[in-house]
Amino acid sequence: MRIPLIPLALALCACQPVSPLNMASQQKPAAPPVTPAAPPPPFAAPAEGPSLSRKTIHGIRFEGVSFDSRSHRLTVIDQPLGPGSDFATARDVASSQGALAALNAGFFTPEGKPLGLVVASGNHAGSWNSASSLGSGIFSESADGGLSLSRRRSQAAYADARELIQAGPLLVENGRAVGGLDRAKPAVRSLLFTDGGSRWWIGKSSPCTLAALGGALASASPAGWSVRHALNLDGGRSTDLFISARIPGGPLEHRGFLNRPVRNFLLLKPR
Repeated sequence: MRIPLIPLALALCACQPVSPLNMASQQKPAAPPVTPAAPPPPFAAPAEGPSLSRKTIHGIRFEGVSFDSRSHRLTVIDQPLGPGSDFATARDVASSQGALAALNAGFFTPEGKPLGLVVASGNHAGSWNSASSLGSGIFSESADGGLSLSRRRSQAAYADARELIQAGPLLVENGRAVGGLDRAKPAVRSLLFTDGGSRWWIGKSSPCTLAALGGALASASPAGWSVRHALNLDGGRSTDLFISARIPGGPLEHRGFLNRPVRNFLLLKPR
């Protein structure tokens, strides 16, 4: 039988595969990926003026001054001729130097020599204490004005210090109470601590052991911000704190009846 040509041709065309349409050519180009905006830099609160704080933590009473190292600093006053040779009290040295506050600082020998290194306005006194716990912590101000409080390293690490007190023991390090602190001898304590940044505090505590003091500061803070590092200064009968009336909440003075003259002081001053 003879099949008509036209229907045959149509049938053959229906069996051929159809080329797919180029769909990509019909779509709009993909938009480039959106890069998230970089987060804004962290907000730095402006420096607040020094303020007096009083707080009781675990039965220990704290009194002192908190301040911001961006606007204020600590300077060292040493007495080369011995304790009390220039200034009998913290009040005397604060008044003479125009300081907002003053606190006794480093330990000294019965002969009145510094028990550790002292640097006051670039002038060195005493000698490096490489072994005793009473020299295990260092407060210093570098040549660029930065304040630091850290565990004792080599003396060369503080070669550029223009202010320095070597004391101890450290009470808190990296936010934790230091282990092995004495648990048996309560005394009034002079101390210094920081949040590891620009916030600092100087002052005194009521009678307590070193272990209790470290534990209290690691759990809470007299200043309202967390304590990163804390250093014990010469306490007991040496404790001598003066806060002037220029500090909100002042004046305040603590000097025991049997207080003894000291070798050096830390002074709080505006930059």
